[in-house]
Amino acid sequence: MKLPSLTIFYPCYNDGGTIATMIIRGIQVGGAVAEDFEILIINDGSQDDSALVLEEMARLYPGCVRVLHEPRPSGYGGVLRKGFASSTKEWIFYTDGDAQYDPRELTLLVEGVTEGIDVVNGYKIKRRDPLLRIWIGLAYQYFVKLVFGLVIRDVDCDFRLMRRSIFDVVPLESRSGTITFEMIKKIQDAGFGFAEVPVHHFYRQYGVSQFFNVRRVARTLVDLVRWWWRLVVRKEHLRPRATVRMS
Repeated sequence: MKLPSLTIFYPCYNDGGTIATMIIRGIQVGGAVAEDFEILIINDGSQDDSALVLEEMARLYPGCVRVLHEPRPSGYGGVLRKGFASSTKEWIFYTDGDAQYDPRELTLLVEGVTEGIDVVNGYKIKRRDPLLRIWIGLAYQYFVKLVFGLVIRDVDCDFRLMRRSIFDVVPLESRSGTITFEMIKKIQDAGFGFAEVPVHHFYRQYGVSQFFNVRRVARTLVDLVRWWWRLVVRKEHLRPRATVRMS
């Protein structure tokens, strides 16, 4: 099957060494899985040569590649929210611009789209990171899954295909990496259907992780407690409210 229309979205922060490859692979797979597609990249205040690379790619692929530049970093949650709001197609696929996932495996996600499925989430077959990061990542993944009661096995796998209409009824607020469990928890509790497929994870070949430093980890732990209070204890997102549309 082919999707009727698709936005392939890459958040980009200091990914100048990998983002061109990600765009080309996105173009290769986009035509195979969708009748109509666009490539959207948000350059989130990168300090390397990402802006130059992206402008060249937009010049080479006019009408297909759309680039938005943020003058300063808006945080992982901030850039995802802007990407979802800026997407124009019926389905959104997103993954990071650092090439730790292969966009060509989007075909696996599309195969998971059946009646009643609104989100197809990848899960890592094997995590390719330094050993300490693997341990921390696994502990974080299982802890978040437990305390938030998530149905998917790998909330930390940013390789997702989602219906754009989800975000007409699910508002997101987080500006940091906590957006992953905020998003999945809210989508799950709103009654949308999930499917999961295994995908490959690759060693980082360019740049450094923005998450694994003491300050960001500490801030994430504080935010995790705050979101647990709001989503699990108070269940704020389940209270009656007017439909919120992203702008």
